[in-house]
Parts: sequence; C-alpha cells; structure tokens
Amino acid sequence: MTNQKSTLFVLVGTLALLLTLLPVGASAQPGAACATDVIVQSGDTLSTLAGRHLGSLSAYSRIVEATNARAAVDASYARIANPNAIAVGMKLCIPAGAGAAGMSPSVATATPSGPPTATPLPTPTSRVPVTDLHPLTIEWARGQSYPGSKIIIEQVLTPGTNYQRYLTSYRSEGLKIYSLLTVPNGAKPATGWPAIIFNHGYIPPEQYRTTERYVAYVDGFARNGYIVFRPDYRGHGFSDGEPTGAYGSPDYTIDVLNAVASVKQYADADPNRIGMWGHSMGGYLTLRSMVINQDVKVGVIWAGVVADHVNMMTNWRRAQPWTPPPSMSSRARRWREELTEQYGAPEENPAFWASISANTFVADIAGPVQLHHGTADGDVPVEFSAMLQSQLEAAGKPVENYVYNGDNHNLSVNFSTAMTRSVAFFDRYLKPRG
Repeated sequence: MTNQKSTLFVLVGTLALLLTLLPVGASAQPGAACATDVIVQSGDTLSTLAGRHLGSLSAYSRIVEATNARAAVDASYARIANPNAIAVGMKLCIPAGAGAAGMSPSVATATPSGPPTATPLPTPTSRVPVTDLHPLTIEWARGQSYPGSKIIIEQVLTPGTNYQRYLTSYRSEGLKIYSLLTVPNGAKPATGWPAIIFNHGYIPPEQYRTTERYVAYVDGFARNGYIVFRPDYRGHGFSDGEPTGAYGSPDYTIDVLNAVASVKQYADADPNRIGMWGHSMGGYLTLRSMVINQDVKVGVIWAGVVADHVNMMTNWRRAQPWTPPPSMSSRARRWREELTEQYGAPEENPAFWASISANTFVADIAGPVQLHHGTADGDVPVEFSAMLQSQLEAAGKPVENYVYNGDNHNLSVNFSTAMTRSVAFFDRYLKPRG
C-alpha cells in the first residue's frame, strides 16, 4: 500500500511539473495565441497597431481580446479596460491570423469612383527591433523588410499622349496605399520598361488627390518611355493610415521602399532599371531611400529637403511660416522637441543626430544623383542642395547640381529646362546605350 501511495505521489508530481512547462498560451482562452508582442510607443493607438499588424484599423478589438486573455494568465501583459486609453510601455498581444473573427482576410475599400471593391490582404510585415535603435536611424531602416505587393489596378484613367494611366494601389505594412501608374505604349523592351518612382512634395494630406497633382511633372517622364509610379503615402487622399510627416517618422520612407519592391514585381517593369525622382519633401525621401536600398540606381531631386537633421533644425527658414494641418498628429508636428528631449541637443549627442541623417551615409548610394534648385526658393534653402553636392563629391559619388537664378520652389520659370535635363540624366543611366 505504501508503494502504491509513493507511485501515485510521483505521478501527480510529474504531471504538475509537466503542466508548469507548458507554454503560457496553452492556458489562454481560445484564439488568444500571439503572433507577436508589441510594446506601446509614443503616438501608438490600438487602431494604428491593428492597421500595421492585422491590415485593418477596425481590427483593434481583436488586440484587446487577445491581450486581456493573455493578461489573465501572464501578468506581464496589460489589461485593457478602455481601448481609447492605452499607455506607453504596455505589452500587447497581436493575435495570430488576419481579418475579423479569424475569417479569410479581405477588406472592402472605396475607390474614387464606383462601388467598394474587395482586395486580398497580404500578410502584413511587422517592424523588427534592431537592438533598440530609434526607427529614424538608417541602421534600423536597413534591418527592416520591404516586401511590397502586387500592384492592383483600381481604375483606368484617361491615357496620356503615348502612355496609359491607371489609379492603382499596393500594400505597405498592411496598409492600402493608392498610387498613380503610367505605362508606355508600344513594344515592351525585352527586360521590361525602365521605371521611375515619383516622390511628391508636401501637400496637406486631406487636400491631396492622386490625379490632380504633379500632372506636368509625371507627363514629362511618362512620355519619354518610362513607367512612372507615384505613391500617395499613408493618410494622403484615399490611402489608409495616419499622415505622420516625413522628418520625424519612418512611415513615408517605408511606403516609398515598399513602392520600389512593388514595381520590381510588376510584369512590365525592368527590376534592374529603377530610378527615383523627388520634389521638396520627396527629395528627402529619395535621398533616404537611396542610402537604405541599392535597388534605386539613379536619383533626381528638385528643391529637395536634403540637409542633415541638424541643419534642418537650425538653418531652415521658410518665407511663409508652415502651419501643420489638423490631420497631422501632435507627435508629427513636434518631432524636433521630442527627439531633443529624448536624446539631447545635437551638440550634446552628435552621434545620434548623425545616425538619423541620410547625409552621413551618402558613400553607400548605389548610383549618381542630379540636383536642381532655384535661388528664390522661399520654402527650402538653395544651400541644402549645395551641401549635399559637397558631401557626394567628398564621397566620390557622381553628382550634378543645377542652380536656377531667381527661380522658385517649383522651378516654374525653368521647368522645361529642368525637365529636359532630368530626362536626359535618367536616359543616360537607365536606358541601354546604342
């Protein structure tokens, strides 16, 4: 009898030990398994986290349910009582799967004309911590994945002189980003058409419309035998997401790099002949993209915000004060203050400020750069382009810098000349010779 009791005691003890070794998720409610954990950062909301990780802003309730289920068995997870009141530092559970109630993922999206359409949602990519680097650092950006997606034609637009025009969309971090696509008429080259990623400048996001801006600029490249792909960025026009601004957030750069990956997948494009054009804020995104991703073989920048972050903070004076739009979050408006509070002023922590500036890394650019700037630019100092020219020359990189005396931010007086030079520059490096 004593031996039987001993044997029973051993079995019970072994079973208890095995139970303690089971994964924590095994005790959670059904459907509470986490695909990943996230720590809430400043500016995060449940909706934006749902859009980033689950592909739908309205899927935030799934994060609430999964996190509360995990909190019941693991005290390291937050217990969410009010979805509108999450705090920095909370540990949240992003549930496995995508779409509502575990159904096959699809999302109804309204196009500018016609009824909503259902577009398949690819698995969204999560941002990867890179040894706790700030997401603005170039090293952090190089550690991320930019898979892009298939380009979806949402609407056929009126064609151009010798090319077709489409309203399209692609995916960036699970968000649906609208874009303008032009494709040349005629016989496609054996390897596909050369392509230009077109990065537009700052326009109040709520005023932006895909088909209404930069028409002449796009036409200048499209009529000369290039696929042009112009992403709208998140929060602009009909695109999903929040407009976070370019200079204190990696979001727009991520959208542009996913645009590059999407064009590489497009059947009519040559994945080895991709250039990039940017105006103003789009120039900042172009320079940044070129030091992160060597798939971009050549860049052309007009009136670009291409100074390092220190000069942007200290030497950027506009003729007219800039008023942030209501749609832009307070975090996007005060990036200078937030970074200074967290990392110190540039003179106190020069290494950090160098780490977030693309100018520090111009030696890594894969191809040549052409710059254009007017001396009467009231929005971006002409000195910014001169600084970048010097930095590229010091790094041994091919660079051209055209300065237009008395011209404005849009190079309105010398538009034809600047466009001719830009097309010729792309032709030189993106089109086969002979």
